Amino acid sequence: MFDVAISDQVIRLGQFLKLANLIDSGAEAKEVIADGLVCVNGDVETRRGRQLVVGDVVELGGQSARVSAG
Repeated sequence: MFDVAISDQVIRLGQFLKLANLIDSGAEAKEVIADGLVCVNGDVETRRGRQLVVGDVVELGGQSARVSAG
């Protein structure tokens, strides 16, 4: 697992996936989230606009990234 710092209090799931380099584009984010391939804190998440806060853990394709304070 690796930490990814954000500059605000919250970040949307789709934006975080790009920031963490887990995906290459917003279109790819939409696709993997809709397909149920993304987990937030151990639960499958299908909402691209899900608000993430510091401490949340996002998993995709065997990689995990934790939201941290910037």
